[in-house]
Amino acid sequence: MSTNKLERLLKLIAVLLDTSLPLTAEDLRGAVEGYPENDASFRRAFERDKDEIREMGVPLRVERVPATDPPLDGYRIPPEEYYLADPGLSPDELAALHLAAMAVRLDSGDDSTGSADREALWKLGGQDEVIDSGVDQVASVPVDPRLSRIFSAITSGRPIAFVYRDEERQVEPGRLDFQRGRWYLTGFDRDRDGERNFRLDRIKGDVRPFGAPGDVNRATKHPGARVESWEMGDISPIDIEVRIDGPRAAWAKRRLPESSSIAELGDGAISVTMPVRNEDAFRSFILDFLDHAEVVGPPEVRARTISWLEAIV
Repeated sequence: MSTNKLERLLKLIAVLLDTSLPLTAEDLRGAVEGYPENDASFRRAFERDKDEIREMGVPLRVERVPATDPPLDGYRIPPEEYYLADPGLSPDELAALHLAAMAVRLDSGDDSTGSADREALWKLGGQDEVIDSGVDQVASVPVDPRLSRIFSAITSGRPIAFVYRDEERQVEPGRLDFQRGRWYLTGFDRDRDGERNFRLDRIKGDVRPFGAPGDVNRATKHPGARVESWEMGDISPIDIEVRIDGPRAAWAKRRLPESSSIAELGDGAISVTMPVRNEDAFRSFILDFLDHAEVVGPPEVRARTISWLEAIV
């Protein structure tokens, strides 16, 4: 991005933040330096600027300008939606957040977005000498380009629409999880009338918030609970029963999430019923037990597991 364009975008954002009434394109053309004089060129540049502002996650609103005939569209950025609210962190908590941000790098694969974590910390009161303290990075978390838009929808309580498995979905977003190298969204799927998990890298195209803030009124179940890989998927869960021998029972109890039901057997073994949405991930989990676990049912799942093991052998 050229310096001139960056300056124009910063000026445009500043003007849109400073107005209480929506401004027309012509208003902004006069208030922001750097736009082409030619009308057609201005319209193209202005449309590109609007797209880039939205891609940054800036809440650009389109509203009707009062007392215009014919009605005209105007633009503004509500400050209450743009600025980060003070979370009330103590100096020690802020320092810990700085340290965590430096140790875990958010990796988008694009150097132009590498300063996103810096910007967030500056908003929280970070300083360059703390942010650039030379802390060794211990992990790198990939960043999906749709994360900021989904997170904004969660915090504002707005539903979102997107294409998943070639179908249009309308979802009330509730939680974002990073599990085994991938981002997952948990929310109430209005089209399926139930809670579902979605892998972000399988969403096609953009995520489109709609409705008004506060339209989401269904909280996700067990917010912040651990989500295992076999629970991730977009199909109805299959209750799979597994028998685990006594020597591995204690470890299995610590490993299984709250969604599993466990029954004690007389010889120290346990019978576990697991709601499974991803059979491949379930098989990988069961393989950890070697010959100390047996898939009991349903019969078709047991048969598929046996075939899978025979193919490995």
